[in-house]
Amino acid sequence: MSLWRKLTQLIAGRPDPFDLEVPDYGPGHRVDNAEFAMALIALGAKIAKADGVVTTDEVAAFRQVFRAPAEGEEAIARLFNLAKETTLGFEGYALRLARRFRAHPAVLEDVLDGLFHIAKADGAVTVSELEYLETVAGIFGFSEREFRRIRLGHIGLPEDDPWLILGVDPDIDDAGLKRAYRRIAAQNHPDALVARGAPLEMQRLADEKMAMINAAYAQIRARRRAESPQGD
Repeated sequence: MSLWRKLTQLIAGRPDPFDLEVPDYGPGHRVDNAEFAMALIALGAKIAKADGVVTTDEVAAFRQVFRAPAEGEEAIARLFNLAKETTLGFEGYALRLARRFRAHPAVLEDVLDGLFHIAKADGAVTVSELEYLETVAGIFGFSEREFRRIRLGHIGLPEDDPWLILGVDPDIDDAGLKRAYRRIAAQNHPDALVARGAPLEMQRLADEKMAMINAAYAQIRARRRAESPQGD
């Protein structure tokens, strides 16, 4: 069954399709891709302007992440409207997600990746949007350094920092660097993203992230070779 048909079925006849009062996903439990999409829609709606209606730009921003076909537009628009009309603030909804996916931090990072793409769909991430994203990241349990790493992958920092991208310190030895690279590459490989429940439509985000990780590793190795011709 396609993601979009599942979304349509999930919201059919349900007054609150965003009700997540169900058992948490434990370790090894595959996340349902339709519910993952709903998580992005809900928080994506909260990052949009609270103008009471869903604009074509807002729907287009989400489609940049999921590339929804025509059959999915109605479901997305309805879910956006429902999410914006609910009295539950984004902090409360983010906390629900944090509790539900606490055994799956990679899923929570996938959600943040999607939100960054929605935020920058109009060409820029505003200060208020960045504050929103940082707040969500904190609720999800990401440290300040981890949020900087995620942010770097989407909008960059004043100075390029390949060490931050890999989540390591500059003085790490070559063996530790290789282990760190392999670990983060395995976590962010497109196949891993799909395996943990993210829809296939999210693969473009994973491809972009893997390219950034590979480039950071190559940059560090090139620097070390230049500094030490005898290095690995």
